[in-house]
Amino acid sequence: MRIEEDILGKRELPADALYGINTARALENFPLTGRTIAALPEFVPALAILKEAAALANLEIGALSAQKAEAIVEACQEIRAGRYDAHLIVDVLEGSGGTSSNMNLNEVIANLAARLAGTPAGDYSFVHPNDHVNLSQSTNDVIPTAIKLAIFRVSEGTSLALMQLAAAFSEKKREHSQTMRLGRTCLQDAVPMLFGQTFGGYQAVIERHAKHVQELRRQLLIVPLGGTAVGTGLNAGPGYKPAIFRHLSALIGHEIKPAADPFDGMQNLDACARLSAEVRNSANSLWKIANDLIVLSSGPVGAVGEVALPAIQAGSSIIPGKVNPVVPIAVCQAAFAIAGNDAAVAMACQQGLLEINCYGMLVCDRLIDSITLLERSATILRERCVRSLTVNEERCQQNLLASSGLAAALVPQFGYAKVAAIVGSAHHEHRPFLKIAIDRGLLGEKDVHSLMRRAADVSTSTAE
Repeated sequence: MRIEEDILGKRELPADALYGINTARALENFPLTGRTIAALPEFVPALAILKEAAALANLEIGALSAQKAEAIVEACQEIRAGRYDAHLIVDVLEGSGGTSSNMNLNEVIANLAARLAGTPAGDYSFVHPNDHVNLSQSTNDVIPTAIKLAIFRVSEGTSLALMQLAAAFSEKKREHSQTMRLGRTCLQDAVPMLFGQTFGGYQAVIERHAKHVQELRRQLLIVPLGGTAVGTGLNAGPGYKPAIFRHLSALIGHEIKPAADPFDGMQNLDACARLSAEVRNSANSLWKIANDLIVLSSGPVGAVGEVALPAIQAGSSIIPGKVNPVVPIAVCQAAFAIAGNDAAVAMACQQGLLEINCYGMLVCDRLIDSITLLERSATILRERCVRSLTVNEERCQQNLLASSGLAAALVPQFGYAKVAAIVGSAHHEHRPFLKIAIDRGLLGEKDVHSLMRRAADVSTSTAE
């Protein structure tokens, strides 16, 4: 064991621990989720990159010696490689606004530097967690920046996953561009349409979400770094701010920009709230599509049965041969979780008090979870469902011909009241609408198919 001391007194630490007393106290104080900051995707690498950029900036302005800067940079690079995750043990929902997370990393970096200098862990005479690793920084500017960069990196493939799902629907649109089906509104028979039009609608909304997600991601590259405690830049040396933005941009591979107003940048996480809302909106659209597939595949004999989803697992432990819409159901569940995450993010962003928002770690944790769920939902929906689904064209034809779907197409010629009377007779007599319409001379059997095609043709039809 080794002993470290702070203003609260002395504390015993494991001799081989690379963290220090601040981390140890946080470990005792916040036993909440059981998940550490090392388990939060991209967060520790983002924070380590910031520390590396800060060391290079402080070296550039003469605030840090070359020997100390090199030791910090080397430690950061090893941490980014994931070699010391076992020592990054603060809970993701630590209640200090990120101070415990920041100090956990500062202490591990300082102790790795001590190891390079041949001194034991806890000997901060060469590199101190606060004086050197945290030089020109505050938790209040570093943690929000790391959060935004982590979210930016996690969401790198989200738009692509959505676009690939849209492409799968585009292929189904092409494949079924001539397949007639009965359109339904309020789950009631409505008018003829094409299955290609259905799939095209799904394609369009998913492409729109992919575009919005990509646009909102770019806002995450505007960060409050250099504001230190409240936005004034207290204790950051002259030239530090432009230097760290230059080094950070080089390390990240994207241009990182300072907030136009540093005090706004310190206080607000609205860019995260906007992205979270769009992720929720995207999940809601997948939820709607998944529900449609559940309805369209229902039966397959006792309900709609117009779509057959791929049989990827047994649907029942008691009913032989039953196939459930398991992928759409999973997508719906992910959407429910994303909606809950977005509510938490919205509340956390609203609860910023005065000069900083101290709930950023919750925002980071929940938004990263939402992004991960959305990307995986889009992927499994494409791979395990959409690509292999089939359309039962015979069932589509049966449902369409047995319905009153052509009633609206006859209104311009015969008037609403006359056509409505025929629909009523069909319901009362339990006979197909088309049979009665043909019997009463409103149309001939040879006219049915061409009338259906005209009703489904968007170039000749006007949607209500």
